[in-house]
Amino acid sequence: MLRSIFAALITGACVAGTTAAWTKDRPFPQKEDPYFLRAQRELDRNLALRPNTSRAKNIILFIGDGMGISTVTAARIYQGQREGRDGVSNILTFENLPYSALSRTFSHDSQVTDSAPSATAMTTGIKTRNGVINVSSEAIPKDCVSGLAHPVTTIAELAEEAGMSTGAVTTTRITHATPAAVYAHTTNRDWEGDDEGHGLTQAQKDAGCKDIARQLVEMPYGDGLEVAMGGGRREFLPLGADDPEYPDDREKKGERRDRRDLTAAWLKRYGRSGAYVWNKEQFDAVEPTRVRHLLALFEYDHMHYELDRADDVAGEPSLAQMTRKAISILGRNPRGFFLMVEGGRIDHAHHENKAARALADTVAFDNAVRAAMSATDPKDTLIVVTADHSHVLTISGYPDRDNPILGPVVEHGKVQLARDGKAYTTLSYANGPSAKVDDERDDPHRKDTEDNDYQQESLVPLRGETHSGEDVAIYATGPWAHLFRGTVDENYIFHVMNYAGRIRERAERMMRTGSATAKPARRHHRHRRHR
Repeated sequence: MLRSIFAALITGACVAGTTAAWTKDRPFPQKEDPYFLRAQRELDRNLALRPNTSRAKNIILFIGDGMGISTVTAARIYQGQREGRDGVSNILTFENLPYSALSRTFSHDSQVTDSAPSATAMTTGIKTRNGVINVSSEAIPKDCVSGLAHPVTTIAELAEEAGMSTGAVTTTRITHATPAAVYAHTTNRDWEGDDEGHGLTQAQKDAGCKDIARQLVEMPYGDGLEVAMGGGRREFLPLGADDPEYPDDREKKGERRDRRDLTAAWLKRYGRSGAYVWNKEQFDAVEPTRVRHLLALFEYDHMHYELDRADDVAGEPSLAQMTRKAISILGRNPRGFFLMVEGGRIDHAHHENKAARALADTVAFDNAVRAAMSATDPKDTLIVVTADHSHVLTISGYPDRDNPILGPVVEHGKVQLARDGKAYTTLSYANGPSAKVDDERDDPHRKDTEDNDYQQESLVPLRGETHSGEDVAIYATGPWAHLFRGTVDENYIFHVMNYAGRIRERAERMMRTGSATAKPARRHHRHRRHR
């Protein structure tokens, strides 16, 4: 009975003709559909993938600070629209990497992590407490002596002991939480310098505790970082010293109470092979064949947002330019290198509810990934792209396909109104400084939502928007990148990088032979992609 009913339905559909999806004359009508063909091409690419099980000579870890999945989606659309293309079908460079996974970002003591334990997870392979860097969960936050008793070793420290070159590049202060996780150990991420505002007391210093800036310059593993680029000159200059870019600004003076000039200490440590630069002209003049250890501090505080970078009088290189320069220096070591690159100001823009700035910095971060891929060989270089945590950014409504991602929601050509009769934007935040406490909310249809400093609406009023606890994505290519799959804990990233490069194994072997600090002569040709 059921079989005869089903046959009748099929027959009826065929007679109707226009409603039949599968007939003798048209066995698979969607086979020429552009969406179908695009997905088929993607399947073909995946079928052609062959895992690379060679040892990774080089490892580059890209961290988009605060670059959650909603940020990636919005940035993809933003980039495409800014370039005059269809935003929703646009693909960021790192989204094209062949392997991916989801990352659980919780810290040892919190559902929602901050950047310090999150970066620590990726550089050491463990989970630890919010606010601390490269110490175990047994260490007590802000208890300096406790931190001295519970240090953990970073992948950069292992790489140095293995004779590799190492570097950290960021758009934040080089002493900020994420870059600090490459080289420093502390129970308080705010101990960036030694001034009173950072809270590192004299008693703690007497106990052997060092601020983060000093730890960078005095890194005891191997011969220290070969490349350190970002902002944050204030943590390196003596108290009251003029900043070279802002000599007449009374608010921008050196803050080191120990009166040390750590930029001079860097140069003294590395001699003729060392260099310190603070502006674009000096940066451009750095010759990788001559400079083995580069300290570059381009701002008194954080570097500029990407949207403001061109206005800096002294000039700031882009994250992509810094990445290329770092690789050109690090890549001269035949034993390979480890490099961490952070798009740090994505996070800052989100904290201010300024989506335009967050998306522009995400696109700049994507450009840095593209630069690294063009400067390295995928056969021997593992590239991992991820975020340390997400933010409470949402993408909502039913906007038309070509509706500006920063604009009010327009559906079928008509501005959509909320119950209060006012428009609302596609992008909004669950909390942050743009929330209204007593006043009625503004009508975004009457505002320039494309302005760089427009603050998207938020629901809960806070002085600064918060991180979110949702999973973030991991994208990877190169040796052993296929180990990134499924949903993993954030600290798993360390384990893949370490395994891919056999870094701990190599470090232990070199320490046994007593040649841990010896680095081989560098190549005299440019490190570039071989394909």
